[in-house]
Amino acid sequence: MVDSREPAVRWAAAISATLAADVTREQLEQLLRGYVEQLLSGGVREARQVGRSMAGSDFTSATLEQTLTHLGEHTPVTSAQLGALAAGYAEGLRDHTLDQQQISRTAAIDTMRRAEAAVRASEAKFRAVFHSSAFAIIVSDLKGELIDVNEALLAMLDYRQADLATMSGRDLVHPDDRAGLRELAKQLIASDFDNIRVEKRMIRSDGETIQAHMAISLVREEEDAPPYFVTMIENMNEMRALQTQLVRQSLNDMQTGLPNRAQFLGWLEGATGSKGPGTLALVQVDIDGFRGVNDAFGHDAGNRVLTYVATHLRAVFGETVGKVARIGADEFGVLIKDPHDVPGVIALVEEFTSRLEEPIWINGNGIGVTTSVGIVARAARGGDAVDLLRAADVTVGWAKRDGKAQWALYDKERDLSDQMKYALAASVPGALEEGRIRVDYLPVRSLHDGSVLALEVKVVWDHPEHGMVCPDVFIDQATSNGMIVRLWQWALAEACERASRWYRALGDRAPVLSIDLPPRLCQEPELVAEVVRVLDRSGLPASLLRFELHEHLPAVLNEVQREELTILAEHGIGLVLDQVNGGNVGVDRLRLLPLTGVKFTGSVVHGLDAGADRIDESASVALLTWASILGVPLFAEEVRSPAEASRLAELGVTGGQGPYFGLSLPAAEVSALLLT
Repeated sequence: MVDSREPAVRWAAAISATLAADVTREQLEQLLRGYVEQLLSGGVREARQVGRSMAGSDFTSATLEQTLTHLGEHTPVTSAQLGALAAGYAEGLRDHTLDQQQISRTAAIDTMRRAEAAVRASEAKFRAVFHSSAFAIIVSDLKGELIDVNEALLAMLDYRQADLATMSGRDLVHPDDRAGLRELAKQLIASDFDNIRVEKRMIRSDGETIQAHMAISLVREEEDAPPYFVTMIENMNEMRALQTQLVRQSLNDMQTGLPNRAQFLGWLEGATGSKGPGTLALVQVDIDGFRGVNDAFGHDAGNRVLTYVATHLRAVFGETVGKVARIGADEFGVLIKDPHDVPGVIALVEEFTSRLEEPIWINGNGIGVTTSVGIVARAARGGDAVDLLRAADVTVGWAKRDGKAQWALYDKERDLSDQMKYALAASVPGALEEGRIRVDYLPVRSLHDGSVLALEVKVVWDHPEHGMVCPDVFIDQATSNGMIVRLWQWALAEACERASRWYRALGDRAPVLSIDLPPRLCQEPELVAEVVRVLDRSGLPASLLRFELHEHLPAVLNEVQREELTILAEHGIGLVLDQVNGGNVGVDRLRLLPLTGVKFTGSVVHGLDAGADRIDESASVALLTWASILGVPLFAEEVRSPAEASRLAELGVTGGQGPYFGLSLPAAEVSALLLT
């Protein structure tokens, strides 16, 4: 059974602004649910039926265009189905128009009958209806001789009224269709029916052939009046041109003139089929900062940028190398069948990006355009079009994360690793609920007497497939999807509750609880309130809690965020600058916040080991000597040997942590360590 409710809701949201019909949102969603079920459970025939039904429901051409775009991007509907839907819409629109013609025809015939019954009273009215009709009308006798024609017929066939004086109705019909039309007229006269519809060819005055749809009615009046034919005619060439235009619009982007996503998907499906090429390369191009261009210079400028990029893509790839399409708001795709080799594809991409080095001038502004490009090269046959697009999108994401304005090549191992990390980040709530995540504690030891000065929170996840996992593995993904906030708040509450028990048992001898403060948490407007609530619930004094800040964090905080951290410090919570690893430590960075400590790591610590390079050692000594004038406690992590621990103590470092002092411990082992 197809689940049609959610797709119907999204479809309704996409087209609601284009509707001309007076329907409620509930009625629209109910109608679309039926369409979704037809499309997803059927094929081309069902798609054509949906298109006809849309025309019958008074859906506009704008609604059709939005529908085709939405279905192509968000549902597993094939390009063949999309084309059939557009064709069905055109057919339905034609039939709907003909139905309207039938109404007009009936009105015209009724008017003629009333006019014949009272000619002198209604002649003027009949002539007005006859001549003002938008449809071509011929009134002829049973032998096909013309009685009258309206202006619409003269315009359609490019005749003057005088030209028809010596012509019969047969002369207006294509010679090959005259016999068939005459036979139909005979059948209509002999039958009990009053009308018939048929498609026949007509001849314009210049000899051009027109395919025409004819609604022929036999008008039988009083016994003493001869019957006659009233034929209403529609030029089917115009209707078919409209159908062609609708299909073209459904498969092409109007802004750039390139094929659109629906057509591109069709290419991919063909390339991955059994008759496709042996290999293919898929290149996805995303414009960097496109929204910024729209916001700064307006949508006209954005459209110029789109055309600019499309022009260079055509110039580099063209039809001889690959097929180019616009597949998103600021995204383009290139499909290359049987590329010679991957370096050749990369060379084309670099040629394209080099063409964008010159700015595009818009209203006196030289706008720079850069793109992030993802390249996927793989075997074609037996592949999956949707998976190819996903791989290209993932690869573009790598290029953007690596700094934008560059290309990246798809790496299956990296993709699988990222998928695992994203899956972990998304599964944090479930793991918390199942109790698979716990808080361990890494002791920070005094370098003078070995006592435990602090306990650093280390979150670990006992995963059923991946074993013991720490958040560092998926921290970037957890930050991007917001799960880091929930994980951190849980870890803070859990650790504070445990630390408060040690405080009640040890009093002033209890170690400080230390926890990393991710940059994402600094953006939370309720950070101070949340920390205060946790401390109040747990009963842990603020002086026994400190946050560790990455050394680059103070420089990227805005004024409001720095003020929030200052308020935490005023409550008595410590702030330690973490992961200081030598280099140029900016004094301005140290002055931005009321720090209560600095923690060194990496080469600063390892430069003090026995046998370390003398240059590294002198740099470590100089930095730690300088840091001592800050007047705050100094700490070290990743301490690996007694030599490092001894030299750090000599240089004024208070506490250390790392392999030399032991690994992180579960809460029960920490309790045993502290309380025995």
